[in-house]
Amino acid sequence: MSAVATTPGITRRLLLASRPVSWINTAFPFAAAYLMTTRHIDAELIIGTIFFLVPYNLAMYGINDVFDFESDAANPRKGGIEGALLDQRLHRSTIVTAVAVCLPFVIALVVLGTPLSWIVLAVSLFAVAAYSVPGLRFKEVPFLDSATSSTHFTSPAAYGLILAGAHFTPQLICILVAFFLWGIASHAFGAVQDIEPDRAGRIASIATVMGGAWTVRFSIGSWTCAGILMFFTPWPGPIAAVLVVPYIALATPFAKITDEDSGRANRGWRRFIWVNYACGFLATLLLIAYALEGTAP
Repeated sequence: MSAVATTPGITRRLLLASRPVSWINTAFPFAAAYLMTTRHIDAELIIGTIFFLVPYNLAMYGINDVFDFESDAANPRKGGIEGALLDQRLHRSTIVTAVAVCLPFVIALVVLGTPLSWIVLAVSLFAVAAYSVPGLRFKEVPFLDSATSSTHFTSPAAYGLILAGAHFTPQLICILVAFFLWGIASHAFGAVQDIEPDRAGRIASIATVMGGAWTVRFSIGSWTCAGILMFFTPWPGPIAAVLVVPYIALATPFAKITDEDSGRANRGWRRFIWVNYACGFLATLLLIAYALEGTAP
């Protein structure tokens, strides 16, 4: 079998490993940040959006699935939209294919970018690898695991802004920090459901170390801080503060969860996936309103 996926069956498995349900979570922040800054469509926007849509996610999730195979195999929630179980025979193909599909986009973005954008792109790609690869395994360092996961989603937005030549105002920094806190909260909450499988696999995480109840409350606090920061952004940014309410509402029932019962948090996580789509849609409407306001006579 070739090291790079060439058959339809292998391609389908790799696409599933890239978590199509999550593609928009990385492509949209880049595209929105870039387009709202430049207000036009160009090669950088198209190439960057495609890169953060599929290749970036294949690298991020594919690498994770390869190096977490043993613990994932013992995790009952793996094998669907919440995480693939790649056949061990596909592990080498996954790594090689991820690098192969990312490389042309990275080269193009380097050619089209600036030294500062190169640094941000390098940080983003480093975070993708560092989260899972042996020798780094940031996912096994409590708090750093949540920060690294948040970087996976915040860095495409930061990269889009820098590639577009945005001027970083205090208000814009508030938006990025709020987004970063949202990512930290989301990862931490997602880690709660895996406390038992992770401990069985001797994998440390913010949830296995701090406990389920504390971690849920930490997530609620982080989402709350993210919402507060949005009050310091230009109109209609303050309206976006209410978008943290659904996340807080779905996490609150688990604020007293025990570690032994932590698997129950999966019910909240499944709702989280769809809340993301709803809040993303509303955030898009706010961006459109902001763009229309900026072009009004």
